Amino acid sequence: MSEIAVLGGGCFWCTEAVFKKVRGVERVRPGYAGGHLANPDYESVCSGGTGHIEVVEVQFDPSIIQYDTVLEIFFATHDSTTLNRQGADVGPQYASAIFYQDERQKGVAENVMASVQEALGRPVVTQLRPAEPFWVAEAVHHDYYARHPYQGYCMAVIEPKLAKFRQRYREWLAEEE
Repeated sequence: MSEIAVLGGGCFWCTEAVFKKVRGVERVRPGYAGGHLANPDYESVCSGGTGHIEVVEVQFDPSIIQYDTVLEIFFATHDSTTLNRQGADVGPQYASAIFYQDERQKGVAENVMASVQEALGRPVVTQLRPAEPFWVAEAVHHDYYARHPYQGYCMAVIEPKLAKFRQRYREWLAEEE
C-alpha cells in the first residue's frame, strides 16, 4: 500500500525533479498546500498573498523506501535554514514545509528535523504542519525539468540539486538512472 508525503522545498520544479529520480517513488505531483484560497493558480500563489506553499505530493511504496528516508532526501536537497527562501526564489510560497498525513509521520518528521538541525548546527525553519488540501498545479508545471532540461533555471538550480542527490543517495536512484 502506498504512502503520501507532501513536501515544500522551494520551487516545486526542483523538488519534483529530485523525487522523480528516487527508487520506490511511484508518482510526484507539483501543487499547492497551506493557503486560504480554493483552487489556487500559479499566479495567485506567486503573489504571496494566498498563504499557499509550492509543494510536491510524493506517492511512494514504503516496502521499498521508508518515510524517514524520503525526508532525509528532502532535507539534503534544499536549504531548510532559510525562511521563505531557496536561493534566489524568495517569498512565502517557497517556504520549507512538511505537511504530515498522520501522527506517525509527524513523529518521524520531528525526529528527522532534530537530527538535521543537530548536524547543521543551526536552526531548521521547516514548517511542520498537519495535512491540508493539496491543489494540483497547472499542467505546464508537471515534469518541468524533464521537458526543459536546458532552460537557464533548470541548468543553474535544478541540475546541481540532482547532482547532489545522485552523489549522496546513489543507492536510491531509480533504475532508469
